[in-house]
Amino acid sequence: MVDLTALRDQLRRVVQDHMALDPAHDLAHLDRVWRNARMIAVADRMGDLRVLLAASYLHDMVNLPKDHADRALASALSASAAGPILVGLGFTPDQVVSTRHAITAHSYSANIPPQTAEAMILRDADRLDALGAIGIARTFMVAGDLGLSLYDPSDPHAQHRPLDDGRFAIDHWQVKLLKLPDGMLTTTGRDMARQRVRVMLDYLDTLSAELGTDMPANLMDPAL
Repeated sequence: MVDLTALRDQLRRVVQDHMALDPAHDLAHLDRVWRNARMIAVADRMGDLRVLLAASYLHDMVNLPKDHADRALASALSASAAGPILVGLGFTPDQVVSTRHAITAHSYSANIPPQTAEAMILRDADRLDALGAIGIARTFMVAGDLGLSLYDPSDPHAQHRPLDDGRFAIDHWQVKLLKLPDGMLTTTGRDMARQRVRVMLDYLDTLSAELGTDMPANLMDPAL
C-alpha cells in the first residue's frame, strides 16, 4: 500500500489551521472517516487512496450547523475551499477534480449523486460515523447543541405521534439514521452500517427497559 503518512500529517495541520471545528465535526471525526474510507477501499478494492485521504480530511472545511438555512450548500463550499489546498499539496488537475467531487457529493442534505468510486466511498465512510457507538454519542452531542430533548416522555418511540427530530433526539434515528444502511453504495460500507445499527437497536432496547416502555416491533429487526 502507498505510504500516505506524510500527506495525512499535512492535511491534519491544514485542518487545524483553517477549519472551524465543533465537537461533533472535529479532527477525531476526520480521522474516523479516513479510517472508514480506507477500510472500504481496501476491502472492496476500489478508489484512489490519495484522493480519498484528502477528501476525508477536507470534506467539512465549511461546516454549517444542522439547522442553518444554507446547510445543503456546505459540501459545495467545502469543495471550493479545498481546491487551492489540493493544488498546494501537489495534486494533479484530475485528482483535484476527483477530490472536489467526492467532497461535494458526500453530503446527505445536498443530495448530489456520487459519480466515482471515491465519492461513493467517502459518502459511506462519513455516514458510518453517524452510526454505532460513535453515532449514539454524536447524536446527543448535536442534540444538546441544538437544545433538543432526548426523547418524548409520553411516547419515546413515536408509536402514537408523528416523528419530530426537530424536538427529540431519539426521533432522528427513525427519521434518518436507522435507514442509512439501505442507502450505502459499497458492499463493505453496507455491512459495516448494518453492524453499527445493531448497536443502536441494542441501546434503544435498553433505553426502553429503563423507561418501562415496550420496544416497537419495527425497531427489533436488525435488517433495518
